[in-house]
Amino acid sequence: MEAPEKSEEAVSNYTPRMAGTVNWGTATVVGVFAGLLYGGSREASASVSKDAEVMLKLGSTADKREQHRLVRDAMEKRFVRVTRGSIIGGVRLGMFTAAFYSLQNLLAEKRGVHDVFNVVAAGSATASTFGLIMPGSLQWRARNVALGSVLGAAICFPLGWLQLKLIEKANEGNMVANPGSEARSGVGAAIERLEGNLNE
Repeated sequence: MEAPEKSEEAVSNYTPRMAGTVNWGTATVVGVFAGLLYGGSREASASVSKDAEVMLKLGSTADKREQHRLVRDAMEKRFVRVTRGSIIGGVRLGMFTAAFYSLQNLLAEKRGVHDVFNVVAAGSATASTFGLIMPGSLQWRARNVALGSVLGAAICFPLGWLQLKLIEKANEGNMVANPGSEARSGVGAAIERLEGNLNE
């Protein structure tokens, strides 16, 4: 006797993203690279005064070997400082960006709408969380949480409004380019516009 075969259907857990939500992975990578550049440049500009100290030591040393050793040590220390600053800056900004965009996308998915309040809530919660993990006493951390919450909301409200207006303009451009299709955002719409221009 043969056992009846079970038909297996692939169950997909993929849910399409709402128009206007940002891919948090891409945003995190951009945040990490921006933090790397910012942290490295900040440490490089801060090490100028330390380079001046080395130049003073070089002027007072007549021995060429000692001068070479001083320059080598200064360059090694500068490299370590700039590298450390780059890594720390990249990790900090990357963590902040990942937390902000993942929370924004979570709020948009749970609420079912992408509006300014998702951006404001994500900015406020992320800034207050990072205020909480900063070093200091309990009162200092509580102050940082309150300040981060208010500043996060105050900064993110105009940015969220601007983001939504840009999304609306992009969707209007999509509707003009493709009047028979639904509004799309992202790479697919750009490719369709490019194909339409090339076919004309």
